[in-house]
Order: sequence, then structure tokens, then C-alpha cells
Amino acid sequence: MNVTTKTSDLTRQHLLEAAFAEIHQHGFQAASLTQILADTGLTKGALYHHFPDKKALGLAVIEEIIRPYLTAMAFEPLVETRQPISAIRALLALKAAESDLTMVALGCPLNNLMQEMSPVDETFRMHLNSLFQDWVSVVQEALTRGKEAGEVHMDVEPAETAFFIVSALEGCIGMSKNTQSVSAYRGCLLQLGRYLDTLKR
Repeated sequence: MNVTTKTSDLTRQHLLEAAFAEIHQHGFQAASLTQILADTGLTKGALYHHFPDKKALGLAVIEEIIRPYLTAMAFEPLVETRQPISAIRALLALKAAESDLTMVALGCPLNNLMQEMSPVDETFRMHLNSLFQDWVSVVQEALTRGKEAGEVHMDVEPAETAFFIVSALEGCIGMSKNTQSVSAYRGCLLQLGRYLDTLKR
């Protein structure tokens, strides 16, 4: 990789990170390209060199910022595990113990965009739904392995249960954003963990 290419890649990443922060704070439709440029110190020419318009920037944020975050946080711990209940419980404990409670203040970036953009833009809806469905599929496959390994009760239906678990976690974050209550957030995660215990064989 030559210096020019590396610099271009860093500029693109810088724009994506600033756009993510702006969108997370204000939503996509209210996000300001002017503010993103001010935050990065870059020019409009640099922005439009990498992204032809605001929509392209927003879609790139989904695929290149939100997707990798979810992959590291929620997908990878479940990809090969044969103890999905223990793995998801560990994730819930980690989220509940976080000192950075941006999720309570601003909500989940994925869920925020799903609520805002899915009703108004089909391309956004497709990208967001693809990421959500990938998350559900990872949980579903982990529950299936858990049944085979003996951790998960044989009566558990993996697809429907996976959809419920992901939706419940997103609901905990979304409603806690509305209440701006850390205790409500942690209490909701605790109850979701107790639900997971009912799935054990």
C-alpha cells in the first residue's frame, strides 16, 4: 500500500467515524455534513471524493462502522460456541457493567436507524434488515449447537427464540434511552438473563 492510498483510506475512515458520531447523536436525517467536516477538518472535496452523497455515507456507516462493531461484540462470541446461553449471559453482564453508558443516553445505533429510516427509505431498510437478520442467524445457529451439546432444552425453537432474544436486547436499550434510566437498563438486562436461564436443559 503506497502512502497516497494509505492516506486516502485514513481520510475515509475519519469521515466514517465522524459521520457515525453525528448520526448517533442526531439521527441520519438531521445529521449535518457541515458538522462532520468541521469535526474532521476536511473539505467538501474530500467528502465527495469518497461518498457521492449523504445517503452513500449513511449506508457506509451501517456496513463499515456498525456491522464491525456488532460482529466483534455480539457475533464472534457466538460463532463457534456450544454454550450459547452462557455466552449471551456473559455479554449481558458485560453490557450491564459498562461505565460508558452512551447506549442509555443515545440508544443503539442500529435500532435508532431502523426506527428512523426503515419506514422512509427502502435501501436503508434492506441494509439494516440484513444486519439484524445476520445477528438473529448467529444466535439461531448457536442455539441449535447448544441443543446438540445439551445446554439448551430440546423444546426450544431456535429461529423464533433467536428473534426474540435479539429483539428483547434491542428493546432494553431502546426503552432505556426513552427513560434515560441506567437502573432500568440494567434491570431489563437482568430479566433477559433470567429468561435465558429458562431455556436451559
